[in-house]
Amino acid sequence: MAVSALSAARTICELRNWDVSNLEIQKILYIAHMIHIGENDGHPLINGGFEAWDYGPVSPAVYHRVKGFGSNPVKNVFHWIEPVPEGTSEYHAIEAAVNMTSNMSASKLISVTHWDKGAWYKSYNGGERNIPIPNNDIAEEFLERLK
Repeated sequence: MAVSALSAARTICELRNWDVSNLEIQKILYIAHMIHIGENDGHPLINGGFEAWDYGPVSPAVYHRVKGFGSNPVKNVFHWIEPVPEGTSEYHAIEAAVNMTSNMSASKLISVTHWDKGAWYKSYNGGERNIPIPNNDIAEEFLERLK
């Protein structure tokens, strides 16, 4: 079952010891979402999905909660949001994404999510917001990355 984007973002922050920026949260969350879709028969990680913005896929709910931090590490603004429970497929996808991106810079995360065979690239229309990235395109990206 999909979890809230804010729960997933809180879990990412906790796994990264609160040393992660808004941009990094967005990219890690997108990668976790893609992993979850790919490994769980197309079932999404988060409710609400992603939009194609200039710097890649964005969960608007998370963006608006943490945008005030700019490029600095996000502090705990999720006090009343429950983290994703350990031992679930959702937690597994988040943990996998956090681990695989642990040594990636923000610019590397941008380049990974801007891949020209990826879902963001297919949806992006320069400078526009509110363009949803379809989960079926994200599932296709997962399969394409396995090749």
